[in-house]
Amino acid sequence: MKPVTQFTLNHKYIITFPTFALLALLIFTFNNIYKYGSLKSRCSSQLLPSQTEADLIVLLWTWPFSSHFPLNQCPKPFNNPRCFFTDDRSWYLKANAVIFHHREVCSSKSQMPQIPRPEGQYWVWFNLESPKHSPNLDFMDNLINLTMSYKSDSDIFTPYGWLEKKDVSQNFTIPAKSKLVAWTISNWDPTSKRVKFYMELKNHISVEIYGREHRNVSKDKLNTVLSSYKFYLSFENSIHTDYITEKLWMNALQSGTVPVVLGPPRSIYEKFIPSDSFIHVDDFPTAKDLANYLLELDKQPLKYEQYFKWRSRLQPVGKVKWEIYYCKACLALHKAPSYRTIPSLSKWYT
Repeated sequence: MKPVTQFTLNHKYIITFPTFALLALLIFTFNNIYKYGSLKSRCSSQLLPSQTEADLIVLLWTWPFSSHFPLNQCPKPFNNPRCFFTDDRSWYLKANAVIFHHREVCSSKSQMPQIPRPEGQYWVWFNLESPKHSPNLDFMDNLINLTMSYKSDSDIFTPYGWLEKKDVSQNFTIPAKSKLVAWTISNWDPTSKRVKFYMELKNHISVEIYGREHRNVSKDKLNTVLSSYKFYLSFENSIHTDYITEKLWMNALQSGTVPVVLGPPRSIYEKFIPSDSFIHVDDFPTAKDLANYLLELDKQPLKYEQYFKWRSRLQPVGKVKWEIYYCKACLALHKAPSYRTIPSLSKWYT
């Protein structure tokens, strides 16, 4: 009888083991589905692209100045049509476009992709620095398809600021003024045009300076401090076409003071802001003449207030987040010109 019993036990074991194995597999699968969700929901949560959600895949080759910001959260009016943004370089071969921020790739060509470019993939060159502070532009010769910069003739125009029309006209309240002229500067170069002009101007009018090696003020309080001044010196560190930076948009216009600008010609400024919203140093033969005009305005409130008339219908946008620039790139890529390669960035970026 024993042999029969032994056979029966083995037979049961052979039948039972596969059953338990199958049951364990089912439990494991169920637990994973319960824990992570279905494959479709997982892809959706990671914002993987699909033809119904995003027509273009855009790869950020680097983060600008290592500044990270939310991806795939474009606000209106930049949220349609959509793009899928990623910084994962494993998407390189699938990407419709790759955006290169100049500062992170300008030190060596080895910072650029070292494998062949997929056919039809757009390489976008992004830079907000002036030509003077943009080294090794020749690294990009015959590589770039689209430009993205503050220059108005860029394929993707990304200025430091702009004006938006108000829905309805409304009075603007000029911030209370108790001081005359302010300037902030961090890079003091005695050979620069702006420092040389200041050295002459200070002989005729008092200018209070903030920044490195001057008066200290925190960034979060800067606009409040500057708003108490009647005039702000929006002096650019170098002179180039369309190079109009936060010195105008943030420090002056956002603070509610009158900008005194030193940069490209007046005609360039007037492409972006009203002619009666600023004072240009080129409007005066000498720094002394400019100083006399500012002192005159200080004594004539009604004449000074004319520099704020435009604010009843227009609103300055000066603090532009990185994600807005990339969202603008998405819109432009959907309307990208015919595929071509730019032979020389340095000849254009002047």
